[in-house]
Amino acid sequence: MDYKLEYNDWLNNDFFDKDTRRELEEIKDNEEEIKDRFYKNLEFGTAGLRGIMGSGTNRMNKYTVMKATQGLANFIKKENGEKRGVVIAYDSRNNSREFADIAALCLNANGIKSYVFEEETSTPELSFSVRELNCISGIVITASHNPPKYNGYKVYWEDGAQITYPKDVEIIEEVNNMVDYYGVKSIKKEEAIRKGLYNVIGKEMDDRYIEEIKKNLINIEAIKQQGKNVTIVYTPLHGTGARLVKRVLGELGFEKLFIVPEQEKPDGNFPTVDYPNPEDEKSFKMALNLAKEKNSDVVIATDPDADRIGIFVKNKDEYIRFNGNMIGVFLAEYLLSQKKEKGILPKNGALIKTVVSTNMLEQIAKEYGVEIKEVLTGFKYIGEQIKIFEKTKSNEFIFGFEESFGCLVGTHSRDKDGIVSTMMFAEMVAYYKQRGMGLWDQMLKMYEKYGYFEEESFSIVLPGIDGSEKMKNMMSTLRNLKLEKIGNYKVTRIKDFNLRKSIDMNTMDESIIKLPKSNVLYYELQDEAWCCVRPSGTEPKIKFYMGIRGSNFEESKNKIEKIKQDFKEIIDSL
Repeated sequence: MDYKLEYNDWLNNDFFDKDTRRELEEIKDNEEEIKDRFYKNLEFGTAGLRGIMGSGTNRMNKYTVMKATQGLANFIKKENGEKRGVVIAYDSRNNSREFADIAALCLNANGIKSYVFEEETSTPELSFSVRELNCISGIVITASHNPPKYNGYKVYWEDGAQITYPKDVEIIEEVNNMVDYYGVKSIKKEEAIRKGLYNVIGKEMDDRYIEEIKKNLINIEAIKQQGKNVTIVYTPLHGTGARLVKRVLGELGFEKLFIVPEQEKPDGNFPTVDYPNPEDEKSFKMALNLAKEKNSDVVIATDPDADRIGIFVKNKDEYIRFNGNMIGVFLAEYLLSQKKEKGILPKNGALIKTVVSTNMLEQIAKEYGVEIKEVLTGFKYIGEQIKIFEKTKSNEFIFGFEESFGCLVGTHSRDKDGIVSTMMFAEMVAYYKQRGMGLWDQMLKMYEKYGYFEEESFSIVLPGIDGSEKMKNMMSTLRNLKLEKIGNYKVTRIKDFNLRKSIDMNTMDESIIKLPKSNVLYYELQDEAWCCVRPSGTEPKIKFYMGIRGSNFEESKNKIEKIKQDFKEIIDSL
């Protein structure tokens, strides 16, 4: 597209409001900024929209939201889903509430009912609400853990999971068919309410959601006995989590819950952190200070839409960080061991993990005789598997997780859920405290039992037009190289998910990968090691993952650092 023509259209066309045109007038002498804002349309991908807020075709703004929603509305009408409606949630980010109403009123103008939450609400509650209200679709306005200048728009389908094939392709096609902004419909809010098209969701949905997540509790007696002795520090990082975390833990009897006061209230500027990501240790600074003051057993953080969870656990006089893989395997071991002990472990039980998550889960699944399913990166694929399990009766879902700090206990939601994960960690603190143990004591027992698994990752950020091209070239070069060694490790198998081929590097025999096509390269190495590379689906970066298994902490940490450096050297040489 001709970015200058697009810029001039937005700058001079009365269709765009005065604030939009004033913002564009201010950058009239900044050619690079104009180009970045208008060289393409903000892409509506399989995860919806995500981008920097501002005026322009390549920005998150009311016009890009309206255009995406009109495309979704066109698809819903083809599916005859108007009367079932769409539930809409939004997090604490700047403009989230405005974007939610813009989407709702576009749907309403197309004769589609909307159900909009009256206040900031978590993504897992949105997922739950889609099925609870029997809606055809759901929308959540969030950019998850991205910096404050970002916002996003994620679409869910009637099963409560993010859209997957073929619905994602069909919806994307409808959105892409909206070649301009002038075909977008809207309606005044007062008229939409009068016609019964715009509906508000209040506290009653919180009640139902809390009721459902409590069904996942296993050791309620431990909570009754130890709840008053457990000390928890929690931060929602200025997001949506505080309301429900306070409520559920309070109702269960956890009397010593301390919320970081400076980070409790929703605030889209996220003033106390660089960016609100529980994966980032720096985001825990205030929480850890409070934890030391209160002698907390555990420190928990959730991101703005409360689907991700970060954890620090107490060990003597220090706090040890659990990464996403540790959080996942810790929960899995607890759920399986306790269900087995109580005789409620299903014979056809299944765990689900993504391809870049730790292989320790395979050892845990083997220990308890449950099946393990591996899916592509993205929690929507875990949600999709739950739907398949329910439809075919092949398996009963127990737990799913991805290394990027996302877990799901139960099937009330079809997306990762930081609220239920927080509740379960509180239960686990009570359970192990009853046995004279801390969470780190239990983690050490798991390492001794299953092996000292260690994982690492790094990213290369490549923004803008040039960055996108560099990512394509990097993936293409790696594909053609067919690496035979990474450092001291021989490559035993290459899985190219884009070609859906798995190549045995000893025999060169090829087999078909049954997962969907995806731009991912996975290298199986000697000694149970592995490396993986893929472009991010939501940010302008390419991500690299690696994992190993050692016989002790020192060995595993030395191994992972060496393979990380060796992998970096290969990437730097491309």
